[in-house]
Formats: sequence, C-alpha cells, structure tokens
Amino acid sequence: MAAAMILAAGYGTRLRPLTFELPKPLVWVGDKPAIYPIVEQLRRAGIDRLVVNTHHKGEAFSKDILSLFSMDLTIVTEVEILGTGGGVANASAFLGDGLVVVWNGDILVDLNVEALLPKCRGEVTLVAFPRPCGDGTLGVGADGKVVRLRGETFGVEVQGGDFLGVSVLGPEFRATLPIPGCLIGEGVLPWLRRGRWVDVHFTTQTWEDIGSLESYLNANKRWLEKYHPSGYVHPTAHVSQRVKVEGSIVGKGARVDGEGGLVDCIVWPGAVATAPLSRSVITTEGRVVAIQEKTFQL
Repeated sequence: MAAAMILAAGYGTRLRPLTFELPKPLVWVGDKPAIYPIVEQLRRAGIDRLVVNTHHKGEAFSKDILSLFSMDLTIVTEVEILGTGGGVANASAFLGDGLVVVWNGDILVDLNVEALLPKCRGEVTLVAFPRPCGDGTLGVGADGKVVRLRGETFGVEVQGGDFLGVSVLGPEFRATLPIPGCLIGEGVLPWLRRGRWVDVHFTTQTWEDIGSLESYLNANKRWLEKYHPSGYVHPTAHVSQRVKVEGSIVGKGARVDGEGGLVDCIVWPGAVATAPLSRSVITTEGRVVAIQEKTFQL
C-alpha cells in the first residue's frame, strides 16, 4: 500500500496576515482546516501511512486539530525549512519503500487517488490540469512523457498543463532528492536531464491554490456553494438577531455582534466580528482582514 506526505512546512507569505496565526494548511475552509479534505481523500484511497512535515507555526498541529482526522499521522518537524524535495527526503524513514503520494498542503482539488495509483507507470508522476499546447507550467509529448518544465525542453510537445502540486514518487527517485532541496528544481529536472521518464496524470476537476487571500476566499465560497449556499453558522456560534448572514461562514464558538449584514465574510472559530461587515476574514486573534472588491470572485 502506498504512503502519503502532505507538505505543510512553508511560511505562507502570500497569505499573510492569516498565516501570522496559523500555518497555511490549517487556515479554515468551511468548517474545517484546509488540510482536512486532503487527508480524507487519501484515507478513502486506503493510504495507511501519512506524514505531515511542519516548520512555520508547527505547534498549531495540536491534538485538537489531529483529532479531526480519522487516520494516524506522523508529524515531522523541521528545525530549518528543507524545501519540497528536502522535506520528502528527510521523512524517508516514515514513508517506506513503495510509492508515495506527495501533496502540497495548500492545494485543494478533488482527486481520485485510488484510481490514480495504478496508472503510475514509473518513478515520477505529476498531476496536472490540461492546457493548450505551449501553455502552462509543463508540456507533454505524444507518449505522455513530460517534455517541457520550467523553461527547459526535452522533446516535442503536444499538450500543455499546469502542475497542481500533487505527485506520486517511487523509491529510486526519492533517493536522489537532496536535503535541503526543491522537488522540481533539484529533483524532477535533473531526472529529466538524465533521460528518465516523468509521467503526467491530467485531471479536469476544479482546483484552488489557497496561497493568496483571493484564492482563499474563493475556496470558501466554493465550499458554501457545495454545502450551504445561503451561508453557514456553526451550532455553537452566536449571531445577534440584528445581523443577517449572507454568503458567509461563522465558525465554531464565534460571535457576531452589531447590526446589519455580514456579507461574504469568513469568521474563524472563536473570533468576534461586528456587523455591518463585508468581504473580510476575521481571525481568532481579532484581525479583520478586508479584501478589495476587485479581487473577490463570486
């Protein structure tokens, strides 16, 4: 059975000030941390070994958070941040000798991992969203092999794509990863230069990189559209009778005072918000992060 690793050690600089409080994979999307649907997809695929690496705000991976997940996790804390490839190499003792699904902790995509694994033909498979030939972060040849990556070409391209930050890696390739190091720059690219095979699995599922405030809010709006189109208030939250919740999420134990509309807002668990308020994230520590209207997408 394959193992899996979720990369969660990054600083999340583009998502500040939210990541002053939580590591990016633990910011709230809907009623759970962003990492939760990733873990659930891996669990449904029968993954029996799951590793999460941490560095920035690593203490936030507390027992309360881990109790949300219905499988055992191994937390590997990096004293110094090791990069995407170095993080995988550093966790090798916990990942075993077979295939490993590596998933960036800020990528939300519905992916059938159970169906993906049997399709992995070699040591490296990258999951990508299809783009026209010449577009996107990678290119693929007629045989399905990566022929373009980070400006380098290795053959004739027939299909472009955007790498989604999810990959399946074999033990031979993982043994080449340096510590510290980048999975793509110091792992996949040298592998390609040696003439080795890098496969691509395309998915057309909607995906979100929650690395920015705009995409973070979009991910929450998408969650609402799927589960609670008119808005969501956790059963333990308190909202004043003079407040109307529209297209917003009010988390566990949160409180919304004031009068008027709470429109397109994300109120984190335990936070206190005051209406009227729109297009904002209200954090547990009391930050009110307003999002410019031009960056907010319905």
